Amino acid sequence: MNVLALAIWIAVCVSTLVLALGVRRSRPRPVGPAPRLHDLSEAAFMAGGPGAVVDSALVSLLGDGRLMVGGPGIVALRPGARAGDIAERAVFEALRQAPSGWLYQVRYAAMLDPAVQETGDALAARGLLAVPGSGRGWRRWALAQIVVCTVWVVASLPLTFVALALDPGPQVPFVFKVLPVLLAGIVLGGVLSARARWRLTPAGRAALREMRTHYVNDRTPHVQTALFGLKGLRDPHLRGQLVPAVRGTRLAAAQARGARRGSASSSSSSSGVSCGSSADVLPVVWCAGSDGGSSSGSCGSSGSSCSGGSGGSSCSSGSGCSSGSSCSSGSSCSSSSSSCSSSSGSSCGSSSS
Repeated sequence: MNVLALAIWIAVCVSTLVLALGVRRSRPRPVGPAPRLHDLSEAAFMAGGPGAVVDSALVSLLGDGRLMVGGPGIVALRPGARAGDIAERAVFEALRQAPSGWLYQVRYAAMLDPAVQETGDALAARGLLAVPGSGRGWRRWALAQIVVCTVWVVASLPLTFVALALDPGPQVPFVFKVLPVLLAGIVLGGVLSARARWRLTPAGRAALREMRTHYVNDRTPHVQTALFGLKGLRDPHLRGQLVPAVRGTRLAAAQARGARRGSASSSSSSSGVSCGSSADVLPVVWCAGSDGGSSSGSCGSSGSSCSGGSGGSSCSSGSGCSSGSSCSSGSSCSSSSSSCSSSSGSSCGSSSS
């Protein structure tokens, strides 16, 4: 039993050490001594992904009247209105492609705009943001360590009675020999799993803190939305418009995902192309154009991937989607960019809130 206890100690310690080193190395390195955020759009992407970028633009457009509310959930551009940044231009473009003007459709389409998506790619290139799927393998390792340690905790009890029966003399019970390292393996596995899931790198968190400090006295609604997401928006009228839009986006995302799953098997069998989703969650979509996310699958041009904000969703394609191949009903992948595009509010990626 002493040999078995020693083997358990060595195995858990080695597994935890390899896991810790792997998680650390999976985080992108910052480019330059102290990378900084260039504008509020980048801060919004850091705070809440593409959804926060578009929400900040919508708050600005609704707040100054460039975007008019024509009914419950219906919006329209005021004649002569002009966009001020890439996020607002994405909203304008989405409105031109959405005749009905439903706010949730506009929000969803704007999130998938190439300019909004490339904001995340630029942040990842500077080492401020981890690409989707970069820590997935280490999260699985951590989960396996937690499961194995838990099994050994349970198994140590009957082994303790067996050892006492074989040697009734004074001895340290087997469970007491292995319980400390097994509990440590479970706790550290959980901590490292959570760390591998973090999207912001240490340099990214520092850059976001610096941006929030810079705007600490600015209570403008669109600034607070960019820095903190919708939880930073206090205006009841604007919240009344955007909160239902977020819910509508989630519903549209769920419907699009169901349609892709329904057509994935027939599409893959006929042409070898699959645009199904392995998503377990619906939040933020970022179709990363970085090689680091290619393990999540491709959607659009080679090497791009679509993943949820927590790393749990991905878009995969057996050979990539070209401009002539349809991924699902009403959605297609364009080979002209590294992001997912859609003319009807659905996309070839896991959807977002």
